[in-house]
Amino acid sequence: MKTAKKIGGGVYLVLIMLFLYLPILTLIVLSFNESKSMSVFTGFSLRWYEEMFQSPQIIEALMNTFTIAVLASLIATVIGTLAAIGIEALRPRTQSLLLGLNNIPMLNADIVTGISLMLSFLMFGISLGYGTLLFSHITFCIPYVILSVRPRMNRKTETLYEAALDLGASRGYAFRKIVLPELLPGIISGAMLSFTMSVDDFVVTHFTRGAGINTISTLIYSQVKIGIRPSLYALSTVVFLIALIVLIIGNIDKDKEEVA
Repeated sequence: MKTAKKIGGGVYLVLIMLFLYLPILTLIVLSFNESKSMSVFTGFSLRWYEEMFQSPQIIEALMNTFTIAVLASLIATVIGTLAAIGIEALRPRTQSLLLGLNNIPMLNADIVTGISLMLSFLMFGISLGYGTLLFSHITFCIPYVILSVRPRMNRKTETLYEAALDLGASRGYAFRKIVLPELLPGIISGAMLSFTMSVDDFVVTHFTRGAGINTISTLIYSQVKIGIRPSLYALSTVVFLIALIVLIIGNIDKDKEEVA
């Protein structure tokens, strides 16, 4: 019976992994296909990678995607961390109200958020472009940072902070030495989540980017209308490999910390 359960569990796990990763593996294989065919592999070639790196459109979209993601995640992390600390100092009823309001943007449909931001910019006469796109990404990333940092706030940290002040430490020193180390795991999680959400976003980007500004998601969407070139398969493969390398490095560092 136990052997049958193990075999059934293994088969189930393999099926789930195939369902999740077989499309990605297919995409990677097609990025090395010599022809444009999506069904027949005619031979190994780096042609589409060469075309990708020579395409100004793709390089610009790639730069826009990651510069916006990095800036949005950094700014949102600072604002969200300060907001989480400020919320902790409020009365319980006010905390519940603000945390409830913080959850609304995450539960709200992306299309509603995107249209709302677009109309707000137009109402105030702000031209859509890189700045509005960056502001929009910061806006929808902040709630995720608050959600990640807030659980790290606890009574123990507050008590240690007050004890440090009683012993003569300045507020800044006590914050750096006591509060910040306690919040750091939540801050890192919030920053990584914000970065991921920014890179992955399409709907909000589509409504707030303005003419001439493309990210990876909007570029692929525009190419669908005229036919996707295999160079976009190469681009997707590069993005996947970057994410995989970052994940492996993160896990290695985590294992080292656990061993230490």
